[in-house]
Amino acid sequence: MEKNIIQLSRKVSYILRHEPWLYELELNDEGWVPVNELLSALQLIRREWVNITENDLIMMIQQSSKQRHELKNGKIRALYGHSTPDKLLKLPAEPPEILYHGTTPKIALIIAKEGLKPMGRQYVHLSVDTETALQVGQRKCLKSVLLTIKAKEAFQNNVNFYKGNDHVWLADNIAAKYIEQVRN
Repeated sequence: MEKNIIQLSRKVSYILRHEPWLYELELNDEGWVPVNELLSALQLIRREWVNITENDLIMMIQQSSKQRHELKNGKIRALYGHSTPDKLLKLPAEPPEILYHGTTPKIALIIAKEGLKPMGRQYVHLSVDTETALQVGQRKCLKSVLLTIKAKEAFQNNVNFYKGNDHVWLADNIAAKYIEQVRN
């Protein structure tokens, strides 16, 4: 069952973050979609998901250590990682003093000059701890670079931050002056 939950989480993440229209789903301005519509889409994708229910989605969310999804009032959404064309509305929030970002050595050189940009996503993703940031950086390169983001200072200078979940913060862009390279 654990393998199925992981597959389900990945598929739900993909649908809600990247191509909801392929599954005839329409996200509202905050990224929410009715659970019954998502369930209908999932039931058409895989034979073993024909009987999937809202309780399966609840179990998927509870078993995830990364808090990727939120379910509320008959609706579900992905909390972060979107690449859909229409930017989802997020409420600005005051971030912790320091946040982290993991990247490759090559990209770190570009970031040092140009700052952090969302690239193909809607927001820049930042971590509250070094371990998570390094794991993210290691997805692209075994020897990742850890960047420290002076989030509180940037926020005080009108950079918007948004809470993704307990481990992930989002921002529109971060100027290079708020970024320090910790290590290679």
